[in-house]
Amino acid sequence: MLRIKVNNEYDFEVDKNGEGLLINGDKVMPDVRQLNTSAWHIINNLKSYNVEVISFNSVEKTAGIKVNNTIYSVTAKDQFDILLDKLGLSSLNASKISEIKAPMPGMVLKVFVKEGMEIKKGDNLFILEAMKMENIIKAPADVFVKTVKIKPGDKVEKGQILMLF
Repeated sequence: MLRIKVNNEYDFEVDKNGEGLLINGDKVMPDVRQLNTSAWHIINNLKSYNVEVISFNSVEKTAGIKVNNTIYSVTAKDQFDILLDKLGLSSLNASKISEIKAPMPGMVLKVFVKEGMEIKKGDNLFILEAMKMENIIKAPADVFVKTVKIKPGDKVEKGQILMLF
């Protein structure tokens, strides 16, 4: 499931399952043909669309998409981004980042960073298993890892400081 925002104005919930594509709960069955690595031709409800990706940022999950010569700014959030929003971790600012706390109680499965490493926003920090789900915790900003207080197998409590930057 993805939450898509177009031009910071229009919201869509997109889900792909075994039955096809759902947009805002409505089943959509477009005819899609890829023309090259960044362009497609789409027919939906007897309407034709020429679509071209003109810019794409996988870390920020943003894109510039041209549809029939009109350019749209698109941002996407997956279930992990939505969870970070709910936990209040998505609005952290790089100038304020000095530590990462456990967003929920759980067990550390894997740690991707070491003390002294320089990491970029969006890089994987560690995997936290909580409620039988594996959650990849990502860097909220470009930071330098000062201290790693966890190792695989550690049990952590909500709010516990796990890393210092």
